[in-house]
Amino acid sequence: MDTPDHHYWFPAKRYGYGWGFPATWQGWVVLVVWIAIELAGSFWAVSLSLVFFYVFQVIMGGILLAICYIKGEPPRWRWGDKA
Repeated sequence: MDTPDHHYWFPAKRYGYGWGFPATWQGWVVLVVWIAIELAGSFWAVSLSLVFFYVFQVIMGGILLAICYIKGEPPRWRWGDKA
C-alpha cells in the first residue's frame, strides 16, 4: 500500500468536514499549547470585560483554524472509507 509523501499534522475526519485529532507530535504540541493559552487567556480576558472575552475566543479559534488549514489535510466533505 502506498503512503502519501505528505506528513499532515492534522488528518481529515473520516466522516464530515474538518480535521480529527493530531497525527504527529508537532500537532499534539500545537494543540496542548493552544489549550493552555486558551485557558489562561480566557480567565484573564473575562476579568477585563465580556466583549474582550468574545474577541479573544474568535481570535484563538481563528489561529487554530489557520494552523489546521496550513498543516492539515485539505478540507472537503468525506463520507467514510471508499471501497
